[in-house]
Amino acid sequence: MTEYVSTTPGLYPLPDWAKDDLSDRKGHQKGDLISGDEGEEITAVYENAREEVLEVQQKAGLDRVVEGQLRWDDMLAHPLAVHDAVETHGIVRYYDNNNFYREPVVEGDLEFSGDVAGELEAAAELADGDLQAVLPGPYSLFDLATDDHYGDEAAFLGAIAEFLAGEVEAFPDVETLFLLEPSLVENAPGDGLDERASEAIDRVVTATDADVVVHPYWGALSEKVYAHLLDADIDAVGFDFVTERDDNLYNIQEYGTTDDVALGLADGQNTLVEDPEAIRDRVDWVEDKLQVTEFETVYLTTNTETFYLPYGKFEEKLEVLAEAAALAEVKAA
Repeated sequence: MTEYVSTTPGLYPLPDWAKDDLSDRKGHQKGDLISGDEGEEITAVYENAREEVLEVQQKAGLDRVVEGQLRWDDMLAHPLAVHDAVETHGIVRYYDNNNFYREPVVEGDLEFSGDVAGELEAAAELADGDLQAVLPGPYSLFDLATDDHYGDEAAFLGAIAEFLAGEVEAFPDVETLFLLEPSLVENAPGDGLDERASEAIDRVVTATDADVVVHPYWGALSEKVYAHLLDADIDAVGFDFVTERDDNLYNIQEYGTTDDVALGLADGQNTLVEDPEAIRDRVDWVEDKLQVTEFETVYLTTNTETFYLPYGKFEEKLEVLAEAAALAEVKAA
């Protein structure tokens, strides 16, 4: 019988009180605080906010809880933005939307950092449930960064994959790992690079015993990129069914998919809160269209991060996902 698991891709909004506290302490603006060595007062704000978002997830009943990535002012670029071998330059727009980050320019060897592992260790001490890690995928991090050290595209992508694998090896025990790969959609790799992107993902996967979900979003993968992605030893592919239903269905029908699947069925960037029964019905619609016998695990998630939602709407989205997964479990039984 299929197991339905409620979860999210992480990257949560800060609680309103935390925004106010950070503003009071250091005139907090996006990207101006996080360098990996925040002072005690700022660290305390993030620690308290982490505890709150873990409690919110557990109260909502999510099957997998995440640390929240509340320090990630630079969003997906964060693991490089706080690295000693990286200089952050000017503000850059993510893809074609209104999200921004500081451009990470790699100027030296990408050695072990441990920044994300430290966050997860703190979350593991607080979490009462199955913990899920969140990382940018190696191709997206490669796409968002600038190389001023390695000098070769293949070497740079390989170095980022090795860096992420090293970070993953230091993680505490987690049930799942979501690798967020919107660049596979928004700036798709061309011939040759698409295969290397899959190999880079595979390198990160080999660093963990957790179930790994590669979650692209803001559309569907091109056929060739999707086919190469399936060559990686991943447990599940994520599909953004909010922004692109037909092409995602086509990829699955034409090329198959993994035994597990992540369905982005709730809108992570729209304040409209879905009805749990409607989410459950969308699960039925996908499964009917695919005419699958049975997935082993279906992760029900938002299609994107929830960073830009008002905090109250974010909380409601978590509750919807948890209830939708419970409804799907009941129906499957």
